[in-house]
Amino acid sequence: MTSSTSSEKQPLVELTKGVNGLEKVLLREVRGSSAEVYLYGGQVTSWKNDHGEELLFVSSKATFKPPKAIRGGIPICFPQFANRGSLEPHGFARNRFWSIDKDPPPFPAATSSRTFVDLILKPSEEDLKIWPHSFEFRLRVALSPGGDLMLTSRIRNTNTDGKPFSFTFAYHTYFSVSDIR
Repeated sequence: MTSSTSSEKQPLVELTKGVNGLEKVLLREVRGSSAEVYLYGGQVTSWKNDHGEELLFVSSKATFKPPKAIRGGIPICFPQFANRGSLEPHGFARNRFWSIDKDPPPFPAATSSRTFVDLILKPSEEDLKIWPHSFEFRLRVALSPGGDLMLTSRIRNTNTDGKPFSFTFAYHTYFSVSDIR
């Protein structure tokens, strides 16, 4: 994670407290675009263009209180996007605390963005009881110099027996619209 002061007119990446004291990362680009990412759910809850206009919808009924998922933004649905089997609808990743990935592997594609955060989710003992597969889910959330928001996910099988597993995944994005009709 990089950081600088806004008076230097450099991109800013800052860990701070959000609603109900939940940790979030603020990303700000020089031209004024911004995003906020909660560590709870690894979830983007705000994306503003350089005019300060909010591009994502977050429900006024969102509680920002675990174990409830945050209603709106860009929830991460993993290891399923649906309501099948014994897992909770849309999986458990959106209801878990992610960590800042301090040692991410090399990124496969070059990016012009210096305004990003790398997050990681690994299964807890409880997760392994309901979905018995070991994994690392890495998520990069980046703002380009032009204000584009980019999410890149990398999911790695870390089962010690090498046994493959299946999953489904989605960015379940809620865009803000001026008129739903």
